[in-house]
Amino acid sequence: MAKVKTIYSCTECGGQTAKWQGQCPHCMEWNTLVESVAETASKGVNRFSALASTSRVQMLSEVAAEEMPRIPTGIEEFDRVLGGGLVSGAVVLIGGDPGIGKSTLLLQVLAHLSMQHNTLYVSGEESAQQIALRAKRLALDAQNLRLLPEIQLEKIQATIAANKPSVVVIDSIQTVYSEQLTSAPGSVAQVRECAAQLTRIAKSQNITIILVGHVTKEGALAGPRVLEHIVDTVLYFEGDTHSSFRLIRAFKNRFGAVNELGVFAMTEKGLREVSNPSAMFLSQHGQQVAGSCVMVTQEGSRPLLVEIQALLDEAHSPNVKRLSLGLEQNRLAMLLAVLHRHAGIACFDQDVFINAVGGVKITEPGADLAVILAMVSSLRNQPLPEKLVVFGEVGLAGEVRPVQRGQERLREAAKLGFTSAIIPKANAPKHPIPGMEIIAVERVEQAVDRMR
Repeated sequence: MAKVKTIYSCTECGGQTAKWQGQCPHCMEWNTLVESVAETASKGVNRFSALASTSRVQMLSEVAAEEMPRIPTGIEEFDRVLGGGLVSGAVVLIGGDPGIGKSTLLLQVLAHLSMQHNTLYVSGEESAQQIALRAKRLALDAQNLRLLPEIQLEKIQATIAANKPSVVVIDSIQTVYSEQLTSAPGSVAQVRECAAQLTRIAKSQNITIILVGHVTKEGALAGPRVLEHIVDTVLYFEGDTHSSFRLIRAFKNRFGAVNELGVFAMTEKGLREVSNPSAMFLSQHGQQVAGSCVMVTQEGSRPLLVEIQALLDEAHSPNVKRLSLGLEQNRLAMLLAVLHRHAGIACFDQDVFINAVGGVKITEPGADLAVILAMVSSLRNQPLPEKLVVFGEVGLAGEVRPVQRGQERLREAAKLGFTSAIIPKANAPKHPIPGMEIIAVERVEQAVDRMR
């Protein structure tokens, strides 16, 4: 077979050159040339006539809008993040730190699916013996699971064509290479070309393909950014390797909601679902302590109770410390300024430390009011009332703004036994919630005064 011709394309201007150069000759940018496969030239008229004969324009009204059937994975938390299960023909990309549990989870999923579906596990990082030992350690019934230790794309394509599986796992996409390219596995060109070829197989043959991706030291998926645009779903596996809890978060999902969260616990028998995730984000104190405030955050369609801890201590150096774990650092500086300007509480001589219990990362502004009350509680050494939950966004003018799905947050807190809540006035329920006292505030100073 004739070797496919390769060219080098600039990621900035799109210019092409036959050989690699450190500097693009078209836009003069450095280190922007990446290897790619050159398209075969064809007769102009014949080429366009052939394309026209295979393409057909449709009216949108003629297209049947039907719900895509789902394939349950047997793990409810994973199905929740996916939007109800796997979709035939979809391509899912899951990334995470090394040793976080990606391969373990997918081996559990395929072992369950192999009982009713034709599945294939393609491993480019582990041998067949290593995977068999893991399946034995996890006590999985994987007798019907097909296994292929291979990293060459063309051989993987041939195996898929011969076995016609319903679900395929590629572990990982950075280890797969195509012989049409001369670059090493894991390079930008290899990852992009292999992902594109596998995506074509998934769409044309209606096969669900799950790609495992490595992450960089910054936590982003390694490889070209186009990889996340090609696939249908992007999942991130989060968690501290020193903790047993793991979180799966959806950042892109064409077949479901984004920002959904799945919670797992790593055990000797693999990943186990956490039925009550709020329990892992709440510390168990023997008695009430200052600087602790429980908030209700919204992760996708699920409200979660998270404990926010604050510690304010007198600074012993001219440069005060501001440290925030699990919450945005810049937002902490803004909340300290609002607290000083509108509530008259100055913290310029205090070291401030903020922590979200359980390693969860809170990105929504609904945590503002809980952070402020936790800081005031620590500064005054005054514990907040027991069984109190707080949520609300704080503006620069000191107003407490409403958050989305306030009623769902309150119902979740009431279900877990909380009896009082400080919330924005705009989120106050029209009808009282049995067993819960609602304290609606409009400004941050009103919320602080409720602590006196």
